[in-house]
Amino acid sequence: MTRLALILLMLAAPAALADAPLVVLDRTQLPFDLGPGHPANNPARPGNAPHAAWNSAGNTANAATTPGNRPTDRVNEGRVIFTADGSVVGYYAPNAGGVLNLFDLAGRRIAYRPARGTRSLFTVQGAWCGTVDRLRDGGMVLAVTPDCARQFSR
Repeated sequence: MTRLALILLMLAAPAALADAPLVVLDRTQLPFDLGPGHPANNPARPGNAPHAAWNSAGNTANAATTPGNRPTDRVNEGRVIFTADGSVVGYYAPNAGGVLNLFDLAGRRIAYRPARGTRSLFTVQGAWCGTVDRLRDGGMVLAVTPDCARQFSR
């Protein structure tokens, strides 16, 4: 837990430059309460499933064509996802139900965080993808698996 807290603390400074740094994590180093083994973070939990109403790709609130979710919408200029080298790889957009959607630069939905009960991220297929942590300044850090991180560069 201490190691993850230190990493997240070190990343707090770049958060002022852009909203959400993307960090690749080693899930074996995560504390149990943040990993996929915890019941609240389990992909099989009904509220985390990709077919749950608010998480669903079929819900227009999650579509890249919806206002506020489009890559060309100015509001997303302040919701960037960037890597340690400063490369912008995507953006995030919350929906009306509280789901946090992560999109690549082309507007392809990569992952989501359900509205309630977990800080975990899941791929649109429903696999556990990582976790979200809030920073004191209101920003956030996205800590994702290597497979999930690669999805942003496809």
